[in-house]
Amino acid sequence: METVQFLRSRFRNFQIQRKNRRMLNELLNPALFRHDTAFDDLYPEHIQELSQMHWTPVDIAKKAGDFLSIPNTSVLDIGSGVGKFCITAGFFHPETFFCGIEQREELYTFAEIAKAEIELPNVNFIHGNLTELDFKNYDHFYFYNPFYENIEPDSRIDYTVRTSFELYELYSRFVFQMLEEKPPETRLVTFHAPDTQVPPGYQLVNNSYSRVLKMWIKK
Repeated sequence: METVQFLRSRFRNFQIQRKNRRMLNELLNPALFRHDTAFDDLYPEHIQELSQMHWTPVDIAKKAGDFLSIPNTSVLDIGSGVGKFCITAGFFHPETFFCGIEQREELYTFAEIAKAEIELPNVNFIHGNLTELDFKNYDHFYFYNPFYENIEPDSRIDYTVRTSFELYELYSRFVFQMLEEKPPETRLVTFHAPDTQVPPGYQLVNNSYSRVLKMWIKK
């Protein structure tokens, strides 16, 4: 709780210090979602600096959201970071529920704060490990290669969580099995993720952005 309060205070101080502070109605304007620079301005500078490598680009989030969004269904972002995919997709698709799970408390907290700034009732974030989640509650899935830092140390966000090749294998197998158990018509979007993490029962229906954004439907 003390960590959360500290981060909220840090975020609020950052907001107050901004030269061109936006009012809430401006934050609700779709202009926020036109490019990454505008969206990333929701976060403090040290979070903005991680955007190019670690956060889903706005254009990708909108395209993935269009594919995954079916009214009255739930979409899970595995490794949701500061919530960029869920917030973007949730803004444009209010009849679909978007949830992100993130193991880093700081990133989870900034996702919650950003969501509160925009007031999206169809978006939720969970602080925890994906192996502890009940995937039966979710219909469709998105992930932006969330396990890569376990095999590439230079891609680490920070040192607050343990990483290892063994964890990469564990998480990859876990997601593979989870996806394999989902029913036909389950939708999946992967971004910069290896095809080996996708069960053979999923059919690739769209491959774009230099073949790094892939959309799948389980047969």
